[in-house]
Amino acid sequence: MNGIDRELIEATDRLSPGGPSAEALGALTARAAKEGLVDVAYAQVDSPLGPLTVAATARGLVRVAYPERPLDDVLAGIAEEVSPRVLEAPERLESIRRELDEYFEGRLRRFSEPIDWALSRGFFRRVLEATSRIGYGEVRTYGEVAASAGSPRAVRAAGNGLGSNPMPVVVPCHRVVRTGGGLGGYTGGIERKEFLLSLERG
Repeated sequence: MNGIDRELIEATDRLSPGGPSAEALGALTARAAKEGLVDVAYAQVDSPLGPLTVAATARGLVRVAYPERPLDDVLAGIAEEVSPRVLEAPERLESIRRELDEYFEGRLRRFSEPIDWALSRGFFRRVLEATSRIGYGEVRTYGEVAASAGSPRAVRAAGNGLGSNPMPVVVPCHRVVRTGGGLGGYTGGIERKEFLLSLERG
């Protein structure tokens, strides 16, 4: 661990009355980014669905989490699966914050942020990649997504993959429904799925 690593840990631990100012922490964060010591940046983004935790690597967006998932759990998962060098750096998430704002205002139909699939592997990743290609305002069945992912009979597994989607909203698992039109499940709660589908129907 080098000097700036220690400073970052100590500064974060002292974020309390009498601890470092926001400006000092911001300067330290900027220094860490400049020296290539931040592998994953995260921020909280306001939305009609509650505050979303968003995180990105140099390759692209890696995580979007609803507020019910404790921030510590989200960050611990990223640290374990991607890199322990995770730091709050809202300026690095500005472009996705802007796109999310435009999406929720009904002005954005396709996210252009690159995706880092580091938290998804194998069949689940293929399911999510297929889901990412579903157009705005369109829906597909779980069976259609399973087929697009290369395993038409793996409908239940496709549902499990969608349930573990690390980037809801951006990777639009809300656009996947049951055969016959039933909504099916949704990690963020069925009310959020209904909200997103209604938003896209205009």
